[in-house]
Parts: sequence; structure tokens; C-alpha cells
Amino acid sequence: MNAERLPVSVIIPAYNESGRVGHTVREALRYATEVIVIDDASTDDTAAEAEAAGAVVHSQPVNGGYVEAIKAGFRLASHEIVVTLDADGEFDPADIPALVEPIMAGDADLVLGRRPTIARPSERVLTAMTRLLIPQVHDTGTGLRALRRELALGMQWPGVCICGTSVLEPFALGARITERPISLRRVRKPRRPAWYHIRQLWHVLWWLLKASLKRKRR
Repeated sequence: MNAERLPVSVIIPAYNESGRVGHTVREALRYATEVIVIDDASTDDTAAEAEAAGAVVHSQPVNGGYVEAIKAGFRLASHEIVVTLDADGEFDPADIPALVEPIMAGDADLVLGRRPTIARPSERVLTAMTRLLIPQVHDTGTGLRALRRELALGMQWPGVCICGTSVLEPFALGARITERPISLRRVRKPRRPAWYHIRQLWHVLWWLLKASLKRKRR
């Protein structure tokens, strides 16, 4: 029996996710009334597969990366609450209602899906740095999160990825941030070293200072 679908826009960035994205879309549509797939200039059948599964598909003209893809999704979203979800099936869309609930209740502006484990050591370092200022968060790089569309559109989304900065910036803007535990599923997909986290380190340091100063002025 399907759960009641929520008035939520699920944003799925996807690059060469044919064979996985269709299943992810169908699962997400059990919980949300709108699923938007941002095809990041894939060279396979990602766009066609996502559309056949029921998603609204927007194809980027060039590969711009994860951050640019979700920003495009936020602009296209129809609902006041948006959820980001990876295309590969590692996250379970069944966790969407629990993430959305604090926002619908008026208790939060951003809800992070806290993974049981963070595989990459570099992600753990960036999260530990962020917790120096925001100790209530434990997973700043999660790909499953819910937030108000107004907040998402008002953010710059600085850095080369979302780790750290995607929590520090809303914190500086005065957003109410919380977490909910989520589950992870095993996926057969190679993981490359995240060398871009070295560059992200400097963005996190800068935003730690910036967010701290902004909060002190409030």
C-alpha cells in the first residue's frame, strides 16, 4: 500500500545514471507529488529513463556538476518544500516524510538526513569543522535533505560541493536547522577519491568565519 503523497518537489541530479534513475524516480513518486530530474548532460539514456518513470526532466546543456544541477531543480520546483535525492538508489525515498515533517510543522527550515556512516574521511573532516559552530549537525554532506524553496533560492551555494557550506550558509541566514536519521542502501557503483574536498576545505574555513560574524551581529 502506497503512502499518501506529499506536496513536495523532489530534486534528483543525475549524470549517467541509466539503469538506476528510473527506479529511484518511481520510488520517490510514492511519497512526493513532483519529481524533477536534472540530467547533467549525460551521455547515456538517463533523461529518457527518468521521463518514462514519471519525472519532469530538465537537461543541462553542459555538465555543470552537482551544485549547479540542484540549483536548476530549485528554480523549476512547484512546491514550497524541496527535497534533494541522489539518483543512484543509495538513499531510501521512504525517509522523505520524516524529513519533511519538521518543516511542514513550522519547526525547521532545513532538515538534514543523517546517514548511519560517512564513508569518506574527508567528508568527516569537513563535518567536524562545521560542528565547531553548529554542534547539532552531524552530517553536512548528505545528499538527502529537505528545505524551504525560498531558503534554497536565496542561497549562493558556495564552494565546489555541498559539504559544510550548505549548512553554514543557511545558518548565517538565520535558518532553523535540524537532522533526522536515514538509512543507506548498498549500491554497485565505483567511488572515486573526492580530491575536490581539498578545495572545499578553504570554502568551509571562510564560511565558518563569515557565519560566525553574521550570527554575532543578530
